[in-house]
Amino acid sequence: MDEQVNLLKTMTDTNAPSGFELPMTQLMQSLFDTINVEAVRDNTGSIFGVRKTHSKHSIMLLGHLDEIGFMVTEITKQGFIKFTNLGYWSPIVMTSQKVTIHTKDRNIRGVIGGKPPHVLSAEDRNKVSLDNMFIDIGTASYEETIASGIKVGDCITPYSEFEEMENPNYLLAKAFDNRFGCALAYEVAKNVTNPKINLYSGAVTQEETMSRGAKTAANLVNPSLAIAMDVCFCSLTPSMENESNAKMGEGPVIILSDAWNIAHVSLKQYIIDIAKENDINIQFDHITGGYTDAGHVAQSNLGVPTVSIAVPTRYIHSNVSMMHKGDYDNAVKLMTAVVEGLDDSVVEKIIEQNY
Repeated sequence: MDEQVNLLKTMTDTNAPSGFELPMTQLMQSLFDTINVEAVRDNTGSIFGVRKTHSKHSIMLLGHLDEIGFMVTEITKQGFIKFTNLGYWSPIVMTSQKVTIHTKDRNIRGVIGGKPPHVLSAEDRNKVSLDNMFIDIGTASYEETIASGIKVGDCITPYSEFEEMENPNYLLAKAFDNRFGCALAYEVAKNVTNPKINLYSGAVTQEETMSRGAKTAANLVNPSLAIAMDVCFCSLTPSMENESNAKMGEGPVIILSDAWNIAHVSLKQYIIDIAKENDINIQFDHITGGYTDAGHVAQSNLGVPTVSIAVPTRYIHSNVSMMHKGDYDNAVKLMTAVVEGLDDSVVEKIIEQNY
């Protein structure tokens, strides 16, 4: 397993849903320590590796630390666990999936259960609801479940093992949304040792729950420019041809618009030019039913020119997701070149939209 793949495995194996990001904050801190990069945090756990210069300008690169997950809301008399979601889940991908419940002292495996289809009416078979689901940890009573250490408020994450697929360029894991952005932020901080403007490269909390961490992080950094690094849909699966333009294996994607942000025209053009200069193929897409952290950063302070860079990813917001190694590698090359090409004069042209 090469260094990049091992980094992605470490990232996706870490369990840190929205509101419970401390394990990822700690991992990012340890990674920044290995490359002797100072790190700064806000009070929610968002963290950035910082490379300071004498420039008056700075760029903020942000992934997000959190993954989608659940939280314990009730333990029934029979010992089953009721739960709520942390981030959006489609109920159709949840039933019979393994999960991990994280107590104060240990992790406990469970499985999401519901009524077998054999006992459901024809009408009810087409109705899948979180309210009808529960988690079974293999106990016989309320008392036994309580004795395990599980408490209301404990967080829950999907369980999935990292794997290289039949074609080893295809990687399968939970939480590529958005450990992709976390890994990318670390690699850029490692690669760009002498930026010409201040570099803040890291990740924020609670993107999956209305992008809350981006607000506080933007106030912490007060950047001149920002790039949110996240995943997007992939069109190369049956029935997705008309839902997305992005194709796995064909390079990183500039998100032209999403529910909360329109890509800043000049910053977008700068990224396009850098990609062309470095012979990196890029793609373009838009998101009609979702968002990234770009929106809240763009609206922070006096306004920040912001763009989202993504990679096509299959099966996001489920227990598994699939990403192409080549797309990740080219995203690293692109973001490294983007940062290395920025100086005060280029930043000012972008801000003034004269680039």
